[in-house]
Amino acid sequence: MNVLIVDDEPLARMRLKRLLANENSITIKAEAANGNEALKLANKYNPDLIFLDVDMPGINGLQVAYELNSLALPPAIVFITAHPEHALDALQLSAAGYLVKPVTEQSLAKVLEQLGRINKAHVQKQQSPKISYQVAGVIKSVDLENIFYFNAQEKYTNMVFEGGEAFVEQSLKQLELLYPAQLLRIHRNTLVNKNKLLCLKTQRAGLHTIELAGCTEPLAVSRRELKAVKNILNA
Repeated sequence: MNVLIVDDEPLARMRLKRLLANENSITIKAEAANGNEALKLANKYNPDLIFLDVDMPGINGLQVAYELNSLALPPAIVFITAHPEHALDALQLSAAGYLVKPVTEQSLAKVLEQLGRINKAHVQKQQSPKISYQVAGVIKSVDLENIFYFNAQEKYTNMVFEGGEAFVEQSLKQLELLYPAQLLRIHRNTLVNKNKLLCLKTQRAGLHTIELAGCTEPLAVSRRELKAVKNILNA
């Protein structure tokens, strides 16, 4: 997992780097001291995860996150701040996590676990990815290749696959981070299986939908994600 650290305080960056040093699954690609630098480095390195300080001079962390969320495949963002009252703003920007300064080993470990950093998940992703879900207390799994799409519904993520649908524990951000080669964001609330893409259709009023192989339901494509969808279909 490639990581970018953004904080205007050198000591805060140093502390986070030290805490991350023992995480074998993480590679720190770069660090930035302000918002402008963060945006440039994010475009250069395309990190999977950004630890982003909220309180910075000039362009603050929330503004940086807003810009990054406009990308076709935005990175997961973990906000860091000394002010817990920023939590609501972070949630509204679909943050993958939230850390309060001073960052502790325990709080960092919890966030990394939520992001699915464990080696077992990484190995499964590389071999034969499966997504687990629970039905009536029984844990089941489905091959990622048999899943049509994931849709965010309030606090839950719904998975639609060949033979049914179910709620899963992972957020769209976490799924996007775990399976970037297989999943494509077509809307703020929707990830689809790239291998299921059939065609893009333009409806009246300039609205766009896509069709997936084996799925009868057309799915809306947002203007923000339209270019990324076209790139995949034309590849």
